[in-house]
Amino acid sequence: VQLQASGGGSVQPGGSLRLSCVASGFSLNRYTIGWFRQSTGEEREQIACIASNTGSDGSATYAGSVRGRFTISRDDAGSSAYLQMNNLKPDDTATYYCNTDPPSRGWGQGTQVTVSS
Repeated sequence: VQLQASGGGSVQPGGSLRLSCVASGFSLNRYTIGWFRQSTGEEREQIACIASNTGSDGSATYAGSVRGRFTISRDDAGSSAYLQMNNLKPDDTATYYCNTDPPSRGWGQGTQVTVSS
């Protein structure tokens, strides 16, 4: 019972990627979903979250470092979430994870995003 992130890759600065998050074994409908990332030698940090559409308003919140460049969305029918990342910068290089917010499931392997020229 976990969430698995995918869609990472290597891009040049200014490029875009779309990450996907799929839940297995449970429905995401009632949960706030978060995207997190961890760079080498750094603590895991939350960069975006989106509230449930069931009992809440489905609103999104972003860390300052990604606001205006990243967009989080969710598809409750498919128990999925997404992170559209535009204008990527080298500082965005990290392993990206999704989880409920607060985290309540295993972290899975994450998906690697590398931004370099």
